[in-house]
Amino acid sequence: MTQSPLPQQALIAIVGTGAMGAGIAQVAAAAGHPVKLLDNRPGAAEKAVAGIRAQFAKMAEKGKLTAAAAQAAGERLIPVSSLTDLADAALVTEAIVENLEAKQTLFSDLEAIVGADCIFGTNTSSISVTAIGAALKRPERLAGLHFFNPAPLMALVEIVSGLATDKAVADTLFATATAWGKTAVHAKSTPGFIVNRVARPYYAEALRLAQEGAADYATIDACCREAGGFRMGPFELMDMIGHDVNFAVTNSVWRAFYNDQRFLPSLIQQELVDAGFYGKKTGRGFYDYREGAVKPAAQTEAAQTPTGKITVFGESTAADALVERLQHSGLSFSRAPDVDGRIAEIGRATIYVTDGRSATQRAAETSVANTVLIDLALDYSKATRLAIAAAEQCEAAAVSAAIGLLQAAGFAVSRFLDVPGLAVMRTVAMLANEAADAVNQGVCSEAAADSAMRLGVNYPCGPLAWADQVGVAAIRDVLAHLGASYGEDRYRISPLIQRAVFAGRNIHD
Repeated sequence: MTQSPLPQQALIAIVGTGAMGAGIAQVAAAAGHPVKLLDNRPGAAEKAVAGIRAQFAKMAEKGKLTAAAAQAAGERLIPVSSLTDLADAALVTEAIVENLEAKQTLFSDLEAIVGADCIFGTNTSSISVTAIGAALKRPERLAGLHFFNPAPLMALVEIVSGLATDKAVADTLFATATAWGKTAVHAKSTPGFIVNRVARPYYAEALRLAQEGAADYATIDACCREAGGFRMGPFELMDMIGHDVNFAVTNSVWRAFYNDQRFLPSLIQQELVDAGFYGKKTGRGFYDYREGAVKPAAQTEAAQTPTGKITVFGESTAADALVERLQHSGLSFSRAPDVDGRIAEIGRATIYVTDGRSATQRAAETSVANTVLIDLALDYSKATRLAIAAAEQCEAAAVSAAIGLLQAAGFAVSRFLDVPGLAVMRTVAMLANEAADAVNQGVCSEAAADSAMRLGVNYPCGPLAWADQVGVAAIRDVLAHLGASYGEDRYRISPLIQRAVFAGRNIHD
């Protein structure tokens, strides 16, 4: 049976009125609920109410709310000074300090005050909901109600069930968040829930590439944006989040998974934290944000001449997009059936999409010395930049011709050191692998994993849908080749991906 949301007249209480607490209060009040706000800092609740009312007024000025609706929403906000003032709440959710003992104490105190039907929600992003509930007499009433910052704008809410959480409680919160205009997803209480767990490879693979000297920060960021379609590159994003926060979350997930190498923190980021270079908030991170500093440009190959006969092979998305783009270039070319997965030839150069092997390894194993690899793109017909790598055996003239061909097709070309998997391909493969493992371990559904990553961190495509688009077998091969290249458990393949390949199906089938 579908659970109903909390009725509009139900009182919502918010404990902790910082950015997250105030944001959740704004969402609840806009949805029609009376909302009480409590904070242990003198005057903080009143300040939050004033700030939210100002936000409603701005929305009215911009025509997003009528003046009457903005006034009514603001009047539904009630600052209070004591836990006893929350006795009539139907839902109490906290957005206090990320400390287990503090959260346990708060909810334990509330149990003696609120009614038996009151639901407890925690906005924790990293603490076990099961552990918080362990201190309660009735832990079944507690669930995670995890909003993303800024809560009024971000669409996603993770509904997190601890071991003792009553299904009806989780379903009520799911329905309530949906009624508030959010996209809710169910998750099990495991480290990082969905988003903070599945997102780790976006940072980790970029940090690994930087540590190996594959390319500089600006170039890796540009490739992730301009080929991968990500809104921000990983280094830009870490600088914006703050390395103190991002590194702490990575360490928390790593420790919670008993030092699983998949979540291994980076020495590069440790150095930034040790130096106090937290990113934008301190003026320095991977980039320099101080006055007068100039952000470095991505490394882009100088214009090359596409000399030699051009042949495009097969009918893959990359080959078809190359044909479409070359038709506007004035270059003549021919098409031929697929031969060993190659995308194109120009002169003596043979171009492939990376499969997780280095170009040097692939050239040695296929006896195609002049091997040039291109990175994955979300949409090869629209991408503006591609990363490439050339085998050490590859002749300089062949590399130049391949670069010239891609430039003629309208790509800015960034040449990487010959690392396995380049940037976008290895990142997408690892994001899909982590999402698949979360599903395989019962943390969430396939649809929830994809929705969470699109809406929680603005990925251009859900990682499992992306794997289906690339081909699950291709993703499996990339992971296998990365694992063989590095000899690390970090790249072990999720059983869900393995089963999909063996069954000959997509993950979402």
